[in-house]
Amino acid sequence: MSNNNIVIREISKHDDEQIAQVIRNVLIEFGVPKVGTAYADISLDKMTETYNNNKSIYFVIDHDSQIIGGAGIAPLDNFDGNVCELQKMYFLPEARGKGLGSLMMETCLKKAQEFGFERCYLETMPYMEDARKLYRKFGFEGLEKPLGDTGHYSCNVWMIKNLE
Repeated sequence: MSNNNIVIREISKHDDEQIAQVIRNVLIEFGVPKVGTAYADISLDKMTETYNNNKSIYFVIDHDSQIIGGAGIAPLDNFDGNVCELQKMYFLPEARGKGLGSLMMETCLKKAQEFGFERCYLETMPYMEDARKLYRKFGFEGLEKPLGDTGHYSCNVWMIKNLE
Protein backbone atom coordinates (compact mmCIF):
# COMPACT_ATOMS: atom_id res chain seq x y z
CA MET A 1 0.00 0.00 0.00
CA SER A 2 1.41 3.37 -0.94
CA ASN A 3 0.61 6.56 0.91
CA ASN A 4 -0.36 8.18 -2.40
CA ASN A 5 -4.02 7.19 -2.17
CA ILE A 6 -4.36 7.81 1.57
CA VAL A 7 -6.26 10.84 2.81
CA ILE A 8 -7.11 12.00 6.32
CA ARG A 9 -10.46 13.73 6.10
CA GLU A 10 -13.50 14.58 8.18
CA ILE A 11 -15.98 11.73 8.54
CA SER A 12 -19.09 11.64 6.38
CA LYS A 13 -22.30 9.66 6.76
CA HIS A 14 -21.30 6.91 4.32
CA ASP A 15 -18.22 6.16 6.51
CA ASP A 16 -20.23 5.28 9.63
CA GLU A 17 -20.56 1.56 9.02
CA GLN A 18 -16.93 1.12 7.98
CA ILE A 19 -15.40 3.04 10.91
CA ALA A 20 -17.58 1.15 13.41
CA GLN A 21 -16.27 -2.11 11.94
CA VAL A 22 -12.65 -0.86 11.99
CA ILE A 23 -12.90 0.09 15.67
CA ARG A 24 -14.54 -3.19 16.69
CA ASN A 25 -12.01 -5.22 14.68
CA VAL A 26 -9.06 -3.47 16.34
CA LEU A 27 -10.57 -3.90 19.81
CA ILE A 28 -11.12 -7.61 19.16
CA GLU A 29 -7.56 -7.91 17.78
CA PHE A 30 -6.18 -6.51 21.04
CA GLY A 31 -8.48 -8.59 23.22
CA VAL A 32 -10.11 -5.51 24.73
CA PRO A 33 -13.12 -6.13 26.99
CA LYS A 34 -16.39 -5.49 25.16
CA VAL A 35 -17.85 -3.84 28.25
CA GLY A 36 -16.46 -0.61 29.68
CA THR A 37 -14.64 0.29 26.46
CA ALA A 38 -15.44 1.97 23.13
CA TYR A 39 -16.70 -1.41 21.87
CA ALA A 40 -19.99 -0.94 23.72
CA ASP A 41 -20.49 2.75 22.84
CA ILE A 42 -23.81 3.29 21.11
CA SER A 43 -22.16 6.19 19.29
CA LEU A 44 -20.00 3.73 17.33
CA ASP A 45 -22.73 3.08 14.78
CA LYS A 46 -23.52 6.76 14.22
CA MET A 47 -20.18 8.51 14.37
CA THR A 48 -21.07 11.30 11.93
CA GLU A 49 -24.03 12.27 14.12
CA THR A 50 -22.03 11.85 17.34
CA TYR A 51 -19.32 14.26 16.21
CA ASN A 52 -21.68 16.76 14.59
CA ASN A 53 -21.54 19.01 17.66
CA ASN A 54 -19.84 22.18 18.74
CA LYS A 55 -16.11 21.62 19.30
CA SER A 56 -16.27 17.99 18.13
CA ILE A 57 -14.80 16.40 15.02
CA TYR A 58 -13.89 12.93 13.81
CA PHE A 59 -11.35 12.17 11.11
CA VAL A 60 -11.01 8.99 9.07
CA ILE A 61 -8.09 7.57 7.11
CA ASP A 62 -9.42 6.87 3.65
CA HIS A 63 -7.40 4.54 1.39
CA ASP A 64 -9.07 4.22 -2.02
CA SER A 65 -12.53 4.60 -0.42
CA GLN A 66 -11.75 2.03 2.29
CA ILE A 67 -11.65 3.36 5.84
CA ILE A 68 -8.56 1.99 7.58
CA GLY A 69 -8.51 4.12 10.73
CA GLY A 70 -9.78 7.16 12.55
CA ALA A 71 -9.62 9.47 15.56
CA GLY A 72 -11.64 12.30 17.01
CA ILE A 73 -11.69 15.26 19.35
CA ALA A 74 -14.61 16.19 21.60
CA PRO A 75 -15.14 17.97 24.93
CA LEU A 76 -14.35 15.64 27.84
CA ASP A 77 -17.58 14.15 29.23
CA ASN A 78 -18.66 15.05 32.74
CA PHE A 79 -15.75 17.41 33.35
CA ASP A 80 -15.86 21.07 34.28
CA GLY A 81 -12.97 22.67 32.44
CA ASN A 82 -11.63 23.50 28.99
CA VAL A 83 -10.37 19.99 28.26
CA CYS A 84 -10.99 17.87 25.18
CA GLU A 85 -10.57 14.15 24.78
CA LEU A 86 -8.75 12.37 21.98
CA GLN A 87 -11.29 9.67 21.19
CA LYS A 88 -11.57 6.43 19.29
CA MET A 89 -8.13 6.44 17.69
CA TYR A 90 -7.87 3.04 16.04
CA PHE A 91 -6.01 1.85 12.95
CA LEU A 92 -6.26 -1.45 11.07
CA PRO A 93 -2.94 -3.33 10.74
CA GLU A 94 -2.43 -2.05 7.18
CA ALA A 95 -2.51 1.55 8.46
CA ARG A 96 0.18 1.01 11.08
CA GLY A 97 3.89 1.74 10.79
CA LYS A 98 3.48 4.28 7.99
CA GLY A 99 3.52 7.53 9.95
CA LEU A 100 -0.28 7.82 9.81
CA GLY A 101 -0.52 7.85 13.62
CA SER A 102 1.66 10.96 13.75
CA LEU A 103 -0.30 12.60 10.93
CA MET A 104 -3.57 11.83 12.70
CA MET A 105 -2.24 13.18 16.03
CA GLU A 106 -1.10 16.40 14.34
CA THR A 107 -4.49 16.77 12.65
CA CYS A 108 -6.47 16.18 15.87
CA LEU A 109 -4.29 18.34 18.14
CA LYS A 110 -4.30 21.22 15.64
CA LYS A 111 -8.10 21.06 15.56
CA ALA A 112 -8.25 20.92 19.38
CA GLN A 113 -6.17 24.12 19.51
CA GLU A 114 -8.42 25.76 16.88
CA PHE A 115 -11.41 24.85 19.05
CA GLY A 116 -9.67 26.69 21.92
CA PHE A 117 -9.12 23.75 24.28
CA GLU A 118 -6.38 24.19 26.89
CA ARG A 119 -5.58 20.52 27.42
CA CYS A 120 -6.18 17.20 25.67
CA TYR A 121 -6.96 14.03 27.66
CA LEU A 122 -7.05 10.40 26.56
CA GLU A 123 -7.66 6.95 27.95
CA THR A 124 -6.02 3.76 26.73
CA MET A 125 -4.94 0.28 27.76
CA PRO A 126 -1.56 -0.74 29.19
CA TYR A 127 -0.92 -3.30 26.44
CA MET A 128 -1.47 -0.82 23.61
CA GLU A 129 2.23 0.00 23.73
CA ASP A 130 2.65 1.50 20.26
CA ALA A 131 -0.22 3.88 20.93
CA ARG A 132 1.26 4.91 24.28
CA LYS A 133 4.66 5.54 22.63
CA LEU A 134 2.97 7.77 20.07
CA TYR A 135 1.11 9.69 22.77
CA ARG A 136 4.32 10.26 24.74
CA LYS A 137 6.08 11.40 21.55
CA PHE A 138 3.42 14.11 21.26
CA GLY A 139 3.89 15.26 24.86
CA PHE A 140 1.16 13.35 26.68
CA GLU A 141 1.99 12.54 30.29
CA GLY A 142 0.52 9.92 32.59
CA LEU A 143 -2.12 10.70 35.21
CA GLU A 144 -2.76 8.88 38.50
CA LYS A 145 -6.52 8.78 37.99
CA PRO A 146 -9.08 9.52 35.28
CA LEU A 147 -10.60 12.92 34.54
CA GLY A 148 -14.31 13.30 33.90
CA ASP A 149 -16.38 10.18 33.40
CA THR A 150 -16.21 8.65 29.93
CA GLY A 151 -17.86 5.38 30.97
CA HIS A 152 -14.74 3.49 29.83
CA TYR A 153 -13.97 1.96 33.20
CA SER A 154 -11.92 -0.83 31.59
CA CYS A 155 -9.42 1.72 30.23
CA ASN A 156 -6.93 2.16 33.05
CA VAL A 157 -4.20 4.31 31.50
CA TRP A 158 -4.93 8.04 31.54
CA MET A 159 -2.82 10.73 29.87
CA ILE A 160 -2.98 14.48 29.34
CA LYS A 161 -1.21 17.15 27.33
CA ASN A 162 -1.19 20.95 27.53
CA LEU A 163 -2.15 22.51 24.22
CA GLU A 164 -0.93 26.05 24.84
